[in-house]
Amino acid sequence: MQRSLYETEHDDFRGAVRTFCEKEIAPAQHEWEAAGIVPREVWTAAGAQGLLAMDVDERFGGGGVRDFRYNAVLDEELARIGATGPGFTLQNDVIAPYLRDLATPEQQERWLPGFCSGELITAIAMTEPGTGSDLQGIRTSATRDGDDWVLTGAKTFITNGINADLVIVVARTTTEGPASKGITLFVVERGMPGFTRGRNLDKVGLKAQDTAELFFDAVRVPSANVLGTEHGGFRHLMHNLPQERLSIAVTAVAAAETVLAQTLEYVTGRTAFGQPVGSFQHSRFTLAELQTEVTIARTFVDECIRQLNASTLTATDAAMAKYWASDLQNKVADRCLQLHGGYGYMTEYPVSKAWRDARVQSIYGGTNEIMKEIIGRSMGL
Repeated sequence: MQRSLYETEHDDFRGAVRTFCEKEIAPAQHEWEAAGIVPREVWTAAGAQGLLAMDVDERFGGGGVRDFRYNAVLDEELARIGATGPGFTLQNDVIAPYLRDLATPEQQERWLPGFCSGELITAIAMTEPGTGSDLQGIRTSATRDGDDWVLTGAKTFITNGINADLVIVVARTTTEGPASKGITLFVVERGMPGFTRGRNLDKVGLKAQDTAELFFDAVRVPSANVLGTEHGGFRHLMHNLPQERLSIAVTAVAAAETVLAQTLEYVTGRTAFGQPVGSFQHSRFTLAELQTEVTIARTFVDECIRQLNASTLTATDAAMAKYWASDLQNKVADRCLQLHGGYGYMTEYPVSKAWRDARVQSIYGGTNEIMKEIIGRSMGL
């Protein structure tokens, strides 16, 4: 099905992104996967090419255009080459709205120029060792002490956790009233006393992406680093989570399309019993099923992007996109690995990496079980 989402300027941007990815990212991916982290120079190179903060005001070095289609182009091109290491998607799709919409003018002057250039790498710390998708159950706390807040707690599974210079930390600031009314967002900066990082976590997939444990031992955070409204953090999170979940869906569909295309090429050239593997009815039916489902997912996700741009995307529709697309990504990767036979289990074949990298998509950003809860509640259940 022909796509109608993008216009000429997005196609031009895609060309620039693809050139950058093929020159700066693709040749180094094996090295980064072995190291478990992406060099900071890649971030500044991306910033210099205008691939970061496309929707941030130009006076800070951003692109100055609030159009999520540019974000989607970058996400798709990273997925096309299996580049799961560079945390650009987190910077652009998840963190940018917080700094763009919630930061004070003084905070924007301090943080946005480096954010746009790639000199300041960011992360958001929600998940805790004992708390996953239940944001209201967090135990990291902050208490006021004069003009400062004293922050104590621990976070885990934090993307960009090793490289991050600024971390948006979700903390409880009051126990009075409902849990959703007692959360505040704090920006913790590299070098603040009491802020330490644990190990770079060894994961099943996303090997080049630095993912860390973070610890806050009575970190003194100035009031000037409170992001948004005091005790209003839960509301800010709920406002921005639909875009984060849509971002996951965009990557999921693009990754599914990529592994499907690679598998089609493989089964066309690989022979068994004297004929191409793809000519067997089972192979044809499997690929036909996957192609149909990926096309349907692409159509829905593209419509979600249009609605996000129009400020009409609902939390329910974003949950549908995230749950369906990430489950489909896992299904496509698994079926495609099976069609590769024994070679699919070899790390030298891209399908094996696609299979490993897909698994977490149905976990982070809120597990798919939580997505179904959101959808079910919207139905009055």
